[in-house]
Amino acid sequence: MPGPSATAPDPASRLPDEHTLARSLGHGQMAMIAMGSALGTGLFLGSGGAIALAGPAVIVCFAAGSLIAACIALCMGEMASRHPVRGGFGTLAAHYLSPFWGYLTRWLYWIVTVAVTGTELVACAAYLQYWAPQDAAGKPVLDLWVGILIFAAIILVINVTSVGSFGAIEFVLSSIKVIAVLLFILVGLFLVFFGLPSAPAPGLANLTADGGFAPNGWGAVWVAMWVVMFSFGGIELLSVTAAEAKDPSTSIRTAARTTVIRLAFFYILAITVVVALVPWKVASGTGDDLQMSPFVMVFDRLGVPGAASITNLLVLIAALSAANANLYAGSRMLQSLATDGMAPRFFRTLSARRVPSRAILVSSAGIVLAAVLAFTGVAGVFGYMMSLVMFSVLLVWALILITYVVYHRRRDGLEVFRAPGGVVTAVVGLVGVIAVFATVAVVPEMRLAAMVGVPAVLVAVVLYLTVVRRRMDVSAIEEAFAEADAMRTRGA
Repeated sequence: MPGPSATAPDPASRLPDEHTLARSLGHGQMAMIAMGSALGTGLFLGSGGAIALAGPAVIVCFAAGSLIAACIALCMGEMASRHPVRGGFGTLAAHYLSPFWGYLTRWLYWIVTVAVTGTELVACAAYLQYWAPQDAAGKPVLDLWVGILIFAAIILVINVTSVGSFGAIEFVLSSIKVIAVLLFILVGLFLVFFGLPSAPAPGLANLTADGGFAPNGWGAVWVAMWVVMFSFGGIELLSVTAAEAKDPSTSIRTAARTTVIRLAFFYILAITVVVALVPWKVASGTGDDLQMSPFVMVFDRLGVPGAASITNLLVLIAALSAANANLYAGSRMLQSLATDGMAPRFFRTLSARRVPSRAILVSSAGIVLAAVLAFTGVAGVFGYMMSLVMFSVLLVWALILITYVVYHRRRDGLEVFRAPGGVVTAVVGLVGVIAVFATVAVVPEMRLAAMVGVPAVLVAVVLYLTVVRRRMDVSAIEEAFAEADAMRTRGA
């Protein structure tokens, strides 16, 4: 089958219309936005839950998670380098699979970004409480919902300004985060192997103490994967940001390679430092209270002056960066759906600065939900929202990999980047995703998410068959490919 532009008008002659996003993101911004979304609460906050399940063997979980994420990022990177379309992988699914799968993929991912935005802001507010005074009962006087609203205002202003401003701010936030994790690893390794006068070096003894490397058995290591994979959510932004890149082919090729390497390096070494410095039973003690992460506990326990507060500030920035990136991604998904007639066309309109401000406001629904849950005192807000995100994102990842298999059979040789292994890489990733999804059989939180997620998918199917199928504009999908080809031609 010929490429998407084979029957379209001459791409070089096409100019952006009033619904076409501005291409303002540079190479560094592209790479850092993907890192900004992925390096969030999953590593800094959610790792406590994974440690409680797997013990020190959580290192194996993060290694396996890195492999699965690499498969997804590389396959997605190849497709995005060839077709830097609005709506990213969702629009690719619409073209290479069918409009239905493009519809379902993008709506699922919109749900993911909405929930993650709220989840990350819950984490921001929780980190802020670390410095808040406590009342007589030992509880922070600053309510969680107040912090959520403060940080919500910040990311809304950033996102509605312009994509260039968003990219610049996200680059700074993500750079701080990357530097922070790197410093944490370097300092942590020094403490592990050399120690301080007040804290002798533990070496690797904590990895086998308290029941051995896998104290709860290897089955628990598999179960912990549902928590660990949340840490890798956000790699999809490689595809989403392609529609607003100045030079998408080069940017995506660079971002795909560097993101995979950096995430694997950061995750595996950082979690190793945590379980090597702090006994796993202690490191897992954060539970659902969200008072502080295992990363903060490391320096608190070692008594390093001021280090815990500095670490807390840095992980707060990490969570804020992830929330900022996910609000961006959700708004772009909704705008692409509206442009294709798969969502109310009201949301396809761009502001004078070529920003989908209406889609941004609607995509803030997760912030409102998080604030309401926190205000009403519902327990386990982070856990419930994380399980719903994990259920949806696994389905999205599976569809991305399936789309790649079909794309691979039809590719025309114009891609500037190829995923090593091709279809084999996609199949390995798909097997990993299915293995993680299988934890729904034993994880209560995942079963709860499935009880919500499956009916939601069924409702989406019914809406597609009864409403969307008659209103959608298939030509708009192909126009997105033509615009992307025009950009490639002008940049060649």
